[in-house]
Amino acid sequence: MYKINLRYWLCQILGWGGWTALNFFVAWYFLSDVYLTPDEKRDTFYIVLAVEFFWGILSTHLLRMVLNRINWIRFSIDKVVVMFILGVFSTGLIQYYGANATEHFTGKSLDEYMNNERLLKAQKMEKDAGVANTDYYLYKKLTGGDSSEYYLVAKIKKNTGWQRDAKGNWKFDEPMKGRQFWNYLFTFILCALWLLIYLVWHYIVKDRKDQLDKLKLETTVKELELKTIKSHINPHFIFNSLNSIRALVDENPERARTAITELSNILRSSMQAEKSETVTLEKELDIVKDYLALEHMRFEERLKVEMEVDEDTLQQAVPPMMLQTLVENAIKHGISKQVSGGIVRVIARFKDDHLELLVQNTGQLSTVINGDGFGIKSTQDRLNLLYQGKAYFVIKNTGNNMVESKVIMPVTI
Repeated sequence: MYKINLRYWLCQILGWGGWTALNFFVAWYFLSDVYLTPDEKRDTFYIVLAVEFFWGILSTHLLRMVLNRINWIRFSIDKVVVMFILGVFSTGLIQYYGANATEHFTGKSLDEYMNNERLLKAQKMEKDAGVANTDYYLYKKLTGGDSSEYYLVAKIKKNTGWQRDAKGNWKFDEPMKGRQFWNYLFTFILCALWLLIYLVWHYIVKDRKDQLDKLKLETTVKELELKTIKSHINPHFIFNSLNSIRALVDENPERARTAITELSNILRSSMQAEKSETVTLEKELDIVKDYLALEHMRFEERLKVEMEVDEDTLQQAVPPMMLQTLVENAIKHGISKQVSGGIVRVIARFKDDHLELLVQNTGQLSTVINGDGFGIKSTQDRLNLLYQGKAYFVIKNTGNNMVESKVIMPVTI
């Protein structure tokens, strides 16, 4: 945050300072006789530059505070255009009138100084023409008036902008028509340029940040996939399965061959899990059945399996090996800790326009289960990545010495 603020203020000072330096250079090199003489006028010119520098930074900084408050970076293009127009006009008015008010309050207004110069020039022209104490300005009403008086009034007004009214008071009429409009326009252009640079800069920064976030997300996904694959190839499960198969080779060769096929199916699915984000529930259930069949060899009568699967759900897309992970946790943290074993129930159904997958097992949820291993955490992480918060996972005790793991996902058409 400190580096960002330092960079911002450095850009503000260099930007408005550069504009101030440009004004000084033009005045010094091209218009020194207009702005830099006499000394009093030069000092006033310097003060005016400083005031405009201050109000340029202040007005645009206020604009930046408003933009940060409304979080404009999330706006649509239409809203950004409206915000740009309103921001330019409001900032331009603050800058213009703020600088003018400060100059007037301090008595260091260059416009007022130059108007006083013009007034002195108009009075001198009167004196030089020898009409300083006459009512020549009433030439229209004087019977003896002539055209020379008309030309004198016109000349004074043209050269200075000053003329006397019917009461003899001096009245200023800006000789450069439309000057106020151009002053406004130029201020708005400066504010528009500042805001345009500000918006473009932040769009570039946002795009770069999005690219970095995308790369980080891709890296995280790859790491997650790798951890998920590794978590599915449980060495203890493989070891136990091979021991069970070895015991069956002589006693029941046919069952041993079937078990080898079941184990190879699980290993193949684990290795292929990274190739696709989802598989059909039917394919996932085949892996779950193979896994439960292998575990049944180890637990025998201690493991009871129930399947309650709605046939309409079989073609729904689910993350590969996710349901198998939940079943593996049910056996590892539930059935294996029960002396008399227990039941594992797998349920798949539609509910409230969502696909609901449940794995229920005998046992009690403990703090060890909540914080243990990668399987439980990976389920929620994968759901977040795939469904962007539209799916969720929860595990809880349901009473009667049962634990329920529930996954709710959007229905795919």
